[in-house]
Amino acid sequence: MLCRVGEVEVWRILEINGPFVEPEKLYPTAGPELHQVLREHAPGQLCEHSGKLILPIQGFLLKTPDHVILVDACVGNHKTATHADWHQRSDGRFMAALTAAGVAPEDADYVLCTHLHPDHVGWNTQLQDGRWVPTFPNAKYLIPADDNAAYSANPTDAYTESVLPVIEAGQAEMVQPGHCLGDHVRLLPTPGHSPGHVSVLVHSGGAEALITGDALHSTAQCHRPDWHFTFDADPELAVESRVALLEDSSETGRRVLGSHFTLPSIGRVRAAGDAFRWEPD
Repeated sequence: MLCRVGEVEVWRILEINGPFVEPEKLYPTAGPELHQVLREHAPGQLCEHSGKLILPIQGFLLKTPDHVILVDACVGNHKTATHADWHQRSDGRFMAALTAAGVAPEDADYVLCTHLHPDHVGWNTQLQDGRWVPTFPNAKYLIPADDNAAYSANPTDAYTESVLPVIEAGQAEMVQPGHCLGDHVRLLPTPGHSPGHVSVLVHSGGAEALITGDALHSTAQCHRPDWHFTFDADPELAVESRVALLEDSSETGRRVLGSHFTLPSIGRVRAAGDAFRWEPD
């Protein structure tokens, strides 16, 4: 178990933890200070051997008193992907992490997608007899409505393989920011990385934790929230969402779980002058 938030258990479901892409390609507006800021504010995230940024690909399993909820379903197996390390994988790590958390696919009540990018929806489905079928047969899949509207209009491979099949199976529900899942989980609007991107607030017994999704990709963005991320659909809106998330998290003192932060990916955000700093737990 990664942590407990009141009555809610939070488990890490890790699929990949390795070098991804050179940071200059991911943060095109960062300028010459990029490597220095990464080393100071995201220690361990820059792979000195490859020169690439290490990005964990992970979801989070929430065990509330009422529900079993998977937040983001990583890359998945046998999927079509432009990134070579994600393409046509055949790996048991994701399912092994679920098993270690004491959960089988049929136990999940909900699969909650922060957005519809390929490294967050892959295990929504699995290949069975040549067809994509929902991996979690008893789950309702919660999909941000604005993301679905955008991606259904111009379907990507990720949408066709990992989202459309759960809609066709009648297991999808389109949701808006503010949607509450029981008494302990609420979706917060953090658009910009994608049109309907949401972060996930977990609250119980006076304690809170926030799962960022892709509102941030590195703890260095606490120090430089103005850095654009190359895969943000609307970079300026993403900056606004990032700053609002950091301000709110620093004021509340809640725990923050960074979906792509260097492991263990959990800590708190503190105000630091005109920006913020990351304090790992």
